[in-house]
Amino acid sequence: MHILELDKITKRFGSTTVLEHVTLNVSQGETVSIIGSSGAGKSTLLRCVNQLELIDSGRISLEGEELVTTDEKGSVNYLPEKELRRIRSKTAMVFQHFNLFPHLTCLENITLTGIKIRKENKSETEAFAHSLLKIVGLPHKADAYPSQLSGGQKQRIAIARALALKPKVMLFDEPTSALDPEITGEVLTVIRKLAEEKMTMLVVTHEIPFARDVSDSVVYMDKGQIVEVGKPTEIFTNPKTERLNTFLSSILRI
Repeated sequence: MHILELDKITKRFGSTTVLEHVTLNVSQGETVSIIGSSGAGKSTLLRCVNQLELIDSGRISLEGEELVTTDEKGSVNYLPEKELRRIRSKTAMVFQHFNLFPHLTCLENITLTGIKIRKENKSETEAFAHSLLKIVGLPHKADAYPSQLSGGQKQRIAIARALALKPKVMLFDEPTSALDPEITGEVLTVIRKLAEEKMTMLVVTHEIPFARDVSDSVVYMDKGQIVEVGKPTEIFTNPKTERLNTFLSSILRI
């Protein structure tokens, strides 16, 4: 069974269709990179997975539980809000911008949801947060404030905050796009480590070498559709469509 199933997802903003009959299955422990030009629908697809955007038709299933279905009449049926929150908690999303609370320390940013929302034990939650700070390479920044961090450090704290939710699926929406090139690598190193540990991840990225080296599979999207899906060696060395070949030529200048 796939941990995540997206079946014929369509999403419109007004008269504009941004996702059109998108179907994608993700297995447990798989790293899936999603590539494509800006406006291809990549970020919208992630936002539909964790319900920041509601779909217009299709089906989404997480760990065998259907969040949303579409009946024969075309009506979209979401689960009740309480059930949606429970299933949504199985995912965590890291955005392009860090969205850290400036008045809280790094440790407080990481533990906020666990302590305040989930009412978890404070000492256990803080101990877990310290272990996450080690994972992202910032054990010495627990008491630092976001204003005292570099962009790469802020994004690594944002990753630790997402991991604190103990998600089954991590969603990364272009996590390095707001970073200077010289500090992009420190964030990608953390994501590589998660991939090695078989965290299930969907990563929207423009970092082609990263997608090629780390992904179990790569999805190429264009104009709201999935054009090709395959192993990195297939996608990057033997594109089957002219659309992907043109995209890679523009990115890699080959």
